[in-house]
Amino acid sequence: MPLTAPELSGGAPPSVIGLGLGSNIGDKARNIKTALDLLQARGIARVSAISSIYRTAPWGYVDQDFFANACALGETRLDPLDLLAAIKDVERDMGRSASVRWGPRLIDIDILFYGEKPFDDPRLQLPHKELFERAFVLKPLAEIAPDLRLLGRSVREAAERFAQEPLEKWVDESPS
Repeated sequence: MPLTAPELSGGAPPSVIGLGLGSNIGDKARNIKTALDLLQARGIARVSAISSIYRTAPWGYVDQDFFANACALGETRLDPLDLLAAIKDVERDMGRSASVRWGPRLIDIDILFYGEKPFDDPRLQLPHKELFERAFVLKPLAEIAPDLRLLGRSVREAAERFAQEPLEKWVDESPS
């Protein structure tokens, strides 16, 4: 359940954003929840919807533990590059360290989209350039935003393309 965030940082009118979150080190599900809590507590984003957490196979670099992945919708007053910087601060403050590309990580937070318009900068491309190629993003995003269209493409229809992908909803593995 989304928490109430303090006043959002930044002076611009709020923009709707989508975030993808993943973790495959430590308490993976807790890492995702902590990241969302920090985004709200710091006034970076006000979260309005959170998908289920999914257990997913590693992607790209496959010689590593499974991931927990989820998506969230929210709003921010930060411009895209300030949002990126604030997200990188959260990742670093949680203990994320440099690794191989697509390698193990305590937390990874990707900006999937920012408002309705594309954003193109050497540091950030929105919508996320690989969004429509990743079942572990499309399925949770379609769960919370089935009618979302980005660059004229339906998120729900794109997710259906991956219907056979082995994504399982997270089962809490901690003892009762």
